[in-house]
Amino acid sequence: MRGTPRRPGRGWLLRLVIAFSFAQAAVSMARPAVSYRALALGADARAVGVIAGIYALLPLFAAVPLGRRTDHGRCAPLLPVGVALIATGCALSATAGSPAGMAAWSGVMGLGHLAFVIGAQSIVARQSAPAEQDRNFGHFTIGASLGQLIGPVAAGLVVSGHDGAMARTSAVALAVSAAVAACSVTALWRIEHRQRDRGAGPEAVAAGEARRVSVRAILTTRGVGSGIFISLAVLSATDILTAYLPVVGEQRGIAPSVVGLLLSLRAAATIGCRLAITPMIRLLGRTALMAASCLGAALLCTGIALPLPAWALGVLLAGLGFCLGVGQPLSMTTVVQAAPDGAGSTALALRLTGNRLGQVAAPASAGVLAGLAGTAAPFVMLGGLLLLSAAIAVRPLRRPAAPAPTADPTPREERSPGRTGGPSGR
Repeated sequence: MRGTPRRPGRGWLLRLVIAFSFAQAAVSMARPAVSYRALALGADARAVGVIAGIYALLPLFAAVPLGRRTDHGRCAPLLPVGVALIATGCALSATAGSPAGMAAWSGVMGLGHLAFVIGAQSIVARQSAPAEQDRNFGHFTIGASLGQLIGPVAAGLVVSGHDGAMARTSAVALAVSAAVAACSVTALWRIEHRQRDRGAGPEAVAAGEARRVSVRAILTTRGVGSGIFISLAVLSATDILTAYLPVVGEQRGIAPSVVGLLLSLRAAATIGCRLAITPMIRLLGRTALMAASCLGAALLCTGIALPLPAWALGVLLAGLGFCLGVGQPLSMTTVVQAAPDGAGSTALALRLTGNRLGQVAAPASAGVLAGLAGTAAPFVMLGGLLLLSAAIAVRPLRRPAAPAPTADPTPREERSPGRTGGPSGR
């Protein structure tokens, strides 16, 4: 890969992290506020799960077409469009007068978040040399963690601002989140300009190939499916935690401000993990690190089901946040490097489709479980999902190193193990 056009680009990554921080802060502030407002409008735990699932429903159908678009070099326009949809969804959720209306605008918010993330991830993949992808995706996802750190605390403080007026204060939180989303536009212009200038390079050649790579061919490429499933499990855990910790807090008498602080503590631990991700990969290797982090997250997630005091929940959530910090950036690199040539953005979009599928199915399942067995049950379900993802991640450790000159496609799959110290890697 040519180093010269890519190397000077550390500034683009910083601007992207800043923009992502604002966009994610808006979503992370809006989602607990949506849960609190839905509860104030008469929704029960099951309805909160359905609303959380609707957030992912529209993106479920849009991810692959948007990924195809970015494989043809049109990443940057997705960023301002995504910001506009996030801000619109947040603002109109604040005025919705029923759980059904909130569910609809929550779906618009989710579509905006998807558009932004597909465009941003594709920019990182295109502008990072293979040896820098783990680090750059790790730094890129720090933007998400910063947003998840600030957003829930802000939501908790605003919602707790006036006793007995949760419907009104949650609407204020949603309006503020719309304004926060709009702030991300300030970091986007130079990113868009740079992408247009770079438009016709080697990627344009690869774009022709992308037309010929079917979704089935991408999904059956070794490494893509496991990366998608691990990402789905990790994001489902983060998502249900964000949506259901307010419900757990209400039942256990924990104030919204404390719930917001607990969610932000988890995000702070995730930032710490992502800052340390490169030395951890060198120490353990990518495969062992992914498997160990999923196993630790499974145990800690199940622990939330126990009737713990707030301080113990804080300790548990800090450990959980650290473990959950590994799966997203490493699954991005895994999917990009495993994908067929010219289909990296589509593969990333399929990964996001898997994420959104998890965001539809997991909250809906969690809502049913919460209705049947109480609000602790969804966290036990998540523990099982993460345990399964740990088993999927560890499988390559048991696979004998094959000298295989088989037709099994990609030498790209083997780049990453060589970097991280495993002989056969995946």
